[in-house]
Amino acid sequence: MNPPEGPGPGPGLRRGLAMEDVISALAYSFAQPHAEPGRADLQPPYNDLARFIVRQQEQLPDYLRVPMRAASLGFDLAGVFRAGLPFHTQPPAKRWRQVQAWKNSHLAFRRDLMRYYESLALLALYSRQGQAPENASWPGPGTEPQADGLIRLPARELRCAVAVVGSGPGGAITGCLLAEAGREVLVLEEGPFCPLESCPPFSKEEMLRKYRNGGQTVALGPNKVAYVEGCCVGGGSEINSGLYHRTPPEMLELWRRRFQVAALTEADLRPHFEACERELCVSLMPGAAPAASLKLQQGASKLGWKWLEAPRWFRYGPANDPGAGRQSMTRTFVPRLLRAGGKLLPQTRVLRLRRQAGKWLLEATHAATGALCIEAETVFLCGGAVQTPALLRRSGITRNIGNALQIHPTVKLLARFPDPVNGPDLGVPAHQVKEFAPRLTFGCSISSPPYLALGMLDHPSWATEIRRAWTFAANYYAMLVAEGRGTVRVLPGFRDPLVRYRLSGPDRRHLAEGLRKLAELLFAAGAKALYPALPAARPLLSPDDLRRLPDTLPSAMAGLMTIHLFSSCPMGEDRGQCATDSFGRLHGLDNLLVNDASLLCTAPGVNPQGSIMALARRNVVQFLDQHGSL
Repeated sequence: MNPPEGPGPGPGLRRGLAMEDVISALAYSFAQPHAEPGRADLQPPYNDLARFIVRQQEQLPDYLRVPMRAASLGFDLAGVFRAGLPFHTQPPAKRWRQVQAWKNSHLAFRRDLMRYYESLALLALYSRQGQAPENASWPGPGTEPQADGLIRLPARELRCAVAVVGSGPGGAITGCLLAEAGREVLVLEEGPFCPLESCPPFSKEEMLRKYRNGGQTVALGPNKVAYVEGCCVGGGSEINSGLYHRTPPEMLELWRRRFQVAALTEADLRPHFEACERELCVSLMPGAAPAASLKLQQGASKLGWKWLEAPRWFRYGPANDPGAGRQSMTRTFVPRLLRAGGKLLPQTRVLRLRRQAGKWLLEATHAATGALCIEAETVFLCGGAVQTPALLRRSGITRNIGNALQIHPTVKLLARFPDPVNGPDLGVPAHQVKEFAPRLTFGCSISSPPYLALGMLDHPSWATEIRRAWTFAANYYAMLVAEGRGTVRVLPGFRDPLVRYRLSGPDRRHLAEGLRKLAELLFAAGAKALYPALPAARPLLSPDDLRRLPDTLPSAMAGLMTIHLFSSCPMGEDRGQCATDSFGRLHGLDNLLVNDASLLCTAPGVNPQGSIMALARRNVVQFLDQHGSL
């Protein structure tokens, strides 16, 4: 049954169950307060919102799908006890009262359920406005490069000298350098080949096509932390903002001393950083920075705080230059891999590894052809800080694997200024405030209308104000080098790994401190109102309101996120805590290496892609020195 005054998801969604009716009713409930007479992009029907939510639910981690369905149907039946009718059959006013009751419940699972549906509904609703510059042309979902070495329909059995699992920053540079050294290389990627230009950046379409689980991955714990992983050729480089940092020297010293990592001085890594920077065209912006970015500089300058403009791996050039733009892996190392004779097999998930007759056998499945087996002399695992330890643990390799996951937890707020700071082509600003680094870093986040709407989830009464004046608003963040740790585990019978993470008490205090200092910074930059991502928070209208911010973040608050994960297979010669040696080789195993973010011993305090690539290049050079180039 479709909800009164709210159209249902349409025949394409109906499956004979009430679930789609519940989703339709929830989408309508959350969208209706944002509707405005005369705004065609915010008008019902909301069939597209319901379709998006259904599609996203199909991409949830598999261990969450049944609980999500049960919780949603339970919410629907709760309407019988509250109003005498299931939620989806109630009139809109009664539905909204039930939604509000669950949003404000003292039970965390009720609040989380409503936040999940509200986030997806508003993301889809505000994506109707479009996020790309008007002159941009996006080829669409059918785009796939035609290139020698790109395997589309693999045989059931494959053989190679080196198999590289994963094609992100670690895997792409690993495969490229090995192929250029004459090795027979096969790079395996679980996701599709979607070139950088195949969809608008930071869009709903990109989330559906390039993010693992549609971007719905979360580290579970008292404070749930949302995170994202790329699941496409090029991995995380295809979906991130392109900010670049070398590993801070104090972090290299810490890793050398605490984990006994060899060949890790600045001098050791300098040639690898420089080579990657040349390939990725790492540089500062040639023109004026966006206004939202300059607000960080202005606020820091008034307070006497240190700031910088982070370089980007970005090639600047005229709009008609096909090579201009972010220099992701599909623009750089993946083409080099294919030109050097390397092979690339997308849409292939490696299930487990096993050793047989001195070779490694990779049991895998391809999206079109099904099960296959790859035989390789050497295997490099480059699936990232979650997927690499999960694969190892599925293969029975568990010593120091997935036990020490670290992240950069991030808390956000939305700032409204008296002057315009935002626009359709803002992208992600590059200024960062480093006065309290490495412990705390402040920056500006994605600020397109859909993400501004998400930034106002804790301030629904003021959400429409931001919608009408979104060009005067931007999202900002405080990022922490935390002392908390997490784990990556595989669950019997499930496909997706379980990630758990616990913030320490000091972490929650430091994040609250970071939020307060960020607010002070933005008021110094001229902000007229700040909307922190805190439950039941009121807008901050002046520096005097900072005293209302908590000294410690609530232990069960939602809204924390991260885009940086690492340290799940730390490198080093200390076998008591390290999974691999100093160059990524698994302790006690022949010809099995890790070469991705998993190796970073602790949180580096900066965007990790530069560290990942330099270490990957260093490790491949070491491998070729030991085994000889062909």
